[in-house]
Amino acid sequence: MQKGSDLLVKALENEGVDRIFGVPGEENLDFLESLRTSHIKLVLTRHEQAAAFMAATHGRLTGRPGVCLATLGPGALNFSTGAAYAHLGAWPMILITGQKPVMSAKQARFQIVDIVASMKPLTKMTRQIVSPAAIPATVRDAFRVAMEERPGPVHLELPEDVAGEEVEEIPVIPVHPLERPIAPSAALDRAEAAILAAKRPLVMIGAAGSRPWLTEALSAFVARTRLPFFNTQMGKGAVTGGSNLYMGTAALSEGDYVHEAVARADLIIAIGHDTVEKPPFLMKSSGGPKVIHISFQSATVEQVYHPDIEVLGDIGASVDALAERLDGRLTADEGMVELRQKILARLNDRAEEDRFPITPQRVVHDVREAMPEDGIVCLDNGMYKIWFARNYRTHVANTLLLDNALATMGAGLPSAMMAAMLYPKRRVMAVCGDGGFMMNSQEMETAVRLGLNLVVVILNDSAYGMIRWKQAVDGFEDFGMRFGNPDFVKYAEAYGAKGSRVTAVSDLVPMIEAAFAGGGVHVLDVPIDYAENTRVLVDELRNRTPDVGCA
Repeated sequence: MQKGSDLLVKALENEGVDRIFGVPGEENLDFLESLRTSHIKLVLTRHEQAAAFMAATHGRLTGRPGVCLATLGPGALNFSTGAAYAHLGAWPMILITGQKPVMSAKQARFQIVDIVASMKPLTKMTRQIVSPAAIPATVRDAFRVAMEERPGPVHLELPEDVAGEEVEEIPVIPVHPLERPIAPSAALDRAEAAILAAKRPLVMIGAAGSRPWLTEALSAFVARTRLPFFNTQMGKGAVTGGSNLYMGTAALSEGDYVHEAVARADLIIAIGHDTVEKPPFLMKSSGGPKVIHISFQSATVEQVYHPDIEVLGDIGASVDALAERLDGRLTADEGMVELRQKILARLNDRAEEDRFPITPQRVVHDVREAMPEDGIVCLDNGMYKIWFARNYRTHVANTLLLDNALATMGAGLPSAMMAAMLYPKRRVMAVCGDGGFMMNSQEMETAVRLGLNLVVVILNDSAYGMIRWKQAVDGFEDFGMRFGNPDFVKYAEAYGAKGSRVTAVSDLVPMIEAAFAGGGVHVLDVPIDYAENTRVLVDELRNRTPDVGCA
């Protein structure tokens, strides 16, 4: 005989799960006991939200669902932001929550919230497990649904009495590979004809192009076709290497230097664009470049995105087929080549300026200098995200992790912790604003307890800087966005981590190098001057001569 919780743990082992992140509660105790005798490691976090961010990042980096655990009611509700983070980001994860017994009500309605209903708009599937016999099939289905395109979170609720019920041995269901549909030849024919007819085609790589297994296919497509490309924020790094075809990253929706390339193009080949991202360019109802949508699923038609041709199926197979058809048949647009030099030169402007507090351009420059090509930088959400998206050059896929879908604060540190667990031999850095860092700063204890090697850069302006900037841009008074901070060096030391404060521009790179050399968790408090936000992202772009709004 075995308990329902034993069946659940065996089903998770069958799926290859090696870690579960979370904060268990009373209703999880049977599951916790089953977990204790398994090979799955429990990673105890200090808040359920951080556990969900870590599980989602596991899915993002590996393509396999991360798993997180919480109790009923308040614990389960703390998963909500992490579930939405994975749902909008399209990262596979499994959320497991407890619940009071369903066959009795000895505690009446104490702590009971309908979590299955609350998770419905935040997940691909949410289900209460009503019988131990259903567990193997339910778990297999949950992992399949989480990994199918479009990937995302799946929620399973395990009531206390179902977890503790004893049943006869029930076998797990064998894991089978997922097969992705292949685009029909007719769609490839239309795309091929449109690309050959175009005089100035331009490739855009979006969020769905960053699936871990697509790097080789997308890199080969660019190399074989020699087509210039740009990417969305979440498509950044999908093509490996320092290609001389890279035109930039669309950190804004219009009016940036990369949009000169968009305005020049007569055809945009949008690979893996997902409209959950803030628009990388704006389509108008008439005129402007035609758009080919190449993705796993049909486009979500929006006011600003309504493609003319769709190629639907496995992205890797689609771009491989197109590269075979187009190889050697395309002529480079010299105007795009010249434009690339102009765009990248503007992005490098003032990157080595010695002003202190440090400017965002200098932070990006120095982080890039200190990080090896395979080093992973995990961004929280704030003004610096735009600067990293515009100015940080990636050479290896999935080495700049940012969220341009839910764009939540508080995910930077947990996502970096997950990256450090998965890749202990690579340099991993979290870059957080002071506001975002403090939203999950308690996970410093978790990082230290786990023995992670991790550098946390805190960009310190004692304010919610992005919203304060927007206040100024929109003509509002400076109000309600400033706060005080702890002494971040002492704060780090209180958790058993190391801390340093940058007091001169020349400090940053040596301090990063020393932090990585010393190992463990190291916090760097970096004062930042956000005056450049207005000078560059408002005044400079507004006063440019060319009309670069996407036609």
